[in-house]
Amino acid sequence: MKILITAPYHQKAQDELTGWLGEVIYRPWKLQERAYTETELMHLVQATEANALITEHDEVTAAFMAACPNLRFIGVCRGTPSNVAVAVATEKGIPVFNTPARNAQAVAELFIANLITLMRNTLAAIRWLEGENWAAGAHTSYLQFKGNELAGKTIGMVGFGAVGQTIANLVRHFPARIQYYDPYYTADDLYYEKTDLETVFRTSDVVSIHLPVNEQTKGLIDRQLLNLMKPDAIFVNTARAVVVNREDLLDVLENRKIRGAILDVFDHEPPDELDYKLIHRADVLATPHIAGATFEVEDHHADIMNQALRAFFLEDKKAIRQLVNPAVLEAKKS
Repeated sequence: MKILITAPYHQKAQDELTGWLGEVIYRPWKLQERAYTETELMHLVQATEANALITEHDEVTAAFMAACPNLRFIGVCRGTPSNVAVAVATEKGIPVFNTPARNAQAVAELFIANLITLMRNTLAAIRWLEGENWAAGAHTSYLQFKGNELAGKTIGMVGFGAVGQTIANLVRHFPARIQYYDPYYTADDLYYEKTDLETVFRTSDVVSIHLPVNEQTKGLIDRQLLNLMKPDAIFVNTARAVVVNREDLLDVLENRKIRGAILDVFDHEPPDELDYKLIHRADVLATPHIAGATFEVEDHHADIMNQALRAFFLEDKKAIRQLVNPAVLEAKKS
């Protein structure tokens, strides 16, 4: 097998694949600081005679698969393989693998950092200090920027997958109370309380969104839910922007119905005028989609992908979590 890797992939993981499956051709997209286009990716696969692909951001389209018909598998170093025409891959009998939870620790750590930053009024205090406002003998900063502790607060998760669970496992030790809404998570947890969506919004001090994008979740978080929140509650979205009605969120903030918001994702990236209305608000802590941006995430996704490929191709374990399109197994039988 010849595996073209365009995702960042550490050397040890490359060496493992060489030993297990065959030749590795490493052409990471970061060298050109952008993803490969459809045509560029076609030419790269054809020129290298690769028959397997591990990508991250490149668009793996139906046209690409038609031009490269000999692919044994497609690996996507992302939690959601939204850049791959998965249905087409399934029709062609190509297994698609992803790397769920690759950025769970990264997102969890930034969630905690930004939440504490907002609750403690840290950014405003830094600006005050840099503005040379500290008068002799004054206790202005102590009074003006007094904030709140995370300990003792109730954190409500909307969606309780890998990221939500990683956050919960960290913040419960502050200690904080964790409650969540997720109709698909059925485990019995000693430390976390499952409840309904309205209760999460009505009773939480912090509401954090961890939803995938699908027809059921688009625009799910709207005015009706946001208006249930406590006046001193904080809204956090490090998942996907389209699951939240941004006009409704802006309205809630403008009318000071909640304390503030922490946002890492936006309807348009780069942001449009309405996104910037949210970003420029003093009660919003906004970051440019960097919650999962750590160097370690690249190590995690290579390790998760290798585990999946080893299980599938060497150990003949087909029912693995990282197989995005299990229907391909039935297609191969027929």
